[in-house]
Amino acid sequence: MLPAHFARSGRPLIWGHRGASFDAPENTLAAFELAREQGADGVELDAQRCASGEVVVLHDDSLARTAGFAGLIVETPWSVVRTLDAGAWKGDRFRGERVPLLAEVFEAFGHLVNVELKCDAADDRGLTAEVVRMIRAAGAGERVLLSSFNPLCLLRARALAPGIPRAMLFEREQRWVLRSGLAAPLLGAAALHPEHVLATPERVGRWRRRGYSVGCWTVDDPQAAAGLFRSGVSGIITNRPGMMRTAFGGQG
Repeated sequence: MLPAHFARSGRPLIWGHRGASFDAPENTLAAFELAREQGADGVELDAQRCASGEVVVLHDDSLARTAGFAGLIVETPWSVVRTLDAGAWKGDRFRGERVPLLAEVFEAFGHLVNVELKCDAADDRGLTAEVVRMIRAAGAGERVLLSSFNPLCLLRARALAPGIPRAMLFEREQRWVLRSGLAAPLLGAAALHPEHVLATPERVGRWRRRGYSVGCWTVDDPQAAAGLFRSGVSGIITNRPGMMRTAFGGQG
């Protein structure tokens, strides 16, 4: 199970998925600040290394969708990434928002942070080690949860920083052994983060009996969130944290 400060009484802990990404450009400081204003307990974000090695906050392999630049992040140096506009696609009010460094998020945002280690390959190009180094440099170990679809990243995190809790991400399109959560003990995971359609009451009950916290993604329907909470899910990852807080009465 996760430490007690990763849970709330009477409602699920609410993570802003890439920030308040329904209302603001995802994975930007504006989205994270808006999530805080809307009452999110923390934010979920995606961490990758760009070509020059800096850890940036970006979901896609490419910069095209959110920054209008037809380049892969692994092939684009920070000197270029930092010049791109990652907010204009969401509206004029966000024009000029940048792809942030993970270090900037830790400095600007003092709440809980769920850092997804974004890597599909066996070789993570030092991503996990660099993220751990940055967490320690920021003194953020008590408020960070590391998550990944890649079990090798979680194994590295366990070896490098066993005290930072880890969550195993999985989805319906994965092979059964991964989407069942069976690998979690090997990874030393404290939590399971399934795609919400996999979180049936039977499975959630089984996962909880095995000692895991359960957080589901991506849930924007308050009724679905309430049903998941009743089944034992303790965390909701949502694009609309303000609406979700209102649905649970704003308590806690």
